[in-house]
Amino acid sequence: MPHAPQRRWELDALRGLMLVLMTLTHMPTMYSLPSGQPFGFVSAAEGFVFLSAYMAGRVYGQRGRRDGLDAMQTAFHARALKLYVCQLGLLLLAFTAIAWLGVHNRQGGVTGLLEFFFIDPASAVVGAALLLHNPPLLDILPMYIVFMLASPWLLRRGLQQGWRGVLAVSGLLWLGQQWGLGQLLYDEAVALTGLPVPYKDMGAFHWLAWQMLWVVGLWLGTRQKPLPRVPLWVLLPASLYALGMLLWRHMAGQDPLPWLPAVGMLLDKWSLGPMRVLNFASVFLVLVSAGPWLVRVLPRPHALELLGRHALAVFCAHIVIALFTLAFFGSTQVVRPWTTDVALLLAAFAGLFAVAMLLDERARGTGVLRAFSRTRHPAH
Repeated sequence: MPHAPQRRWELDALRGLMLVLMTLTHMPTMYSLPSGQPFGFVSAAEGFVFLSAYMAGRVYGQRGRRDGLDAMQTAFHARALKLYVCQLGLLLLAFTAIAWLGVHNRQGGVTGLLEFFFIDPASAVVGAALLLHNPPLLDILPMYIVFMLASPWLLRRGLQQGWRGVLAVSGLLWLGQQWGLGQLLYDEAVALTGLPVPYKDMGAFHWLAWQMLWVVGLWLGTRQKPLPRVPLWVLLPASLYALGMLLWRHMAGQDPLPWLPAVGMLLDKWSLGPMRVLNFASVFLVLVSAGPWLVRVLPRPHALELLGRHALAVFCAHIVIALFTLAFFGSTQVVRPWTTDVALLLAAFAGLFAVAMLLDERARGTGVLRAFSRTRHPAH
């Protein structure tokens, strides 16, 4: 009987790093823009989604092999429900306290973020509850929830019949999004149902593109064998491409060629443009190849591990902190002393670590109680 997969600290550390980068990007300070996409034209969102999919494939794939596919599906649905409850909590906060504070404090960052809510509150609330309206900052969890709900079927198909067909369909959907498939499906839905939520207010992430990142991560997570060694003839061009994109990003800024929009489309974040996918793949191959060496030589980042172990709670906390910062201090367009922005970031990270440490202590206490119970009742 297969055992449950052991927790890998390096994966927790990577997720922790993604959370740090997202916090730096989402906190409305002068450091938001410079800290975005530090490793090339690849953001923390890609890394977070891919790592989440990989860990889901690893954990739930093993659960399916050990306890059966029905148990795996139940576990997926339970996790999706937990994510949905978190999303409802964030929406409730945004549509009440944050909306009121934004209007009261005359903060355009908040009123812009909740623009559709102020235009059509009823449609915004119902649409958000149905995961159809997803304001900025609140548009990652809905995508995560839908992918989690689709994952049991994907895993069933992959484990029983192989992943080739699943990966092929996923690639075709990504390609379709590059040619406007999402907009086409939206227009058809509006014609059939009169959907009142504008396309732009359904969230910045184009799910038909981002599902490919999830499916690939899920597939790799279910592999029972280690990833094969990357051959030099693949690793060398991948390294050169990753280095070139890294230099380009920091020389040109966030917009690679403002005077040539076609290049921007090829590197578009929201639809995962082809050059962006290649950038992510090249960084991934470099990390996979250098990972064992890095794990040996670098000091173990316990702080990042702590954040990564409690990724969902820390993620939600960083959204809450960012929303309140917007409501009280304004957006990145508000000019503040650098000391104020540093203080805001320090306070934000203090809050994130406080949440993670509280949950860690709670988990340790629960573990001690369970161990004590087993010693008192060894038959159970």
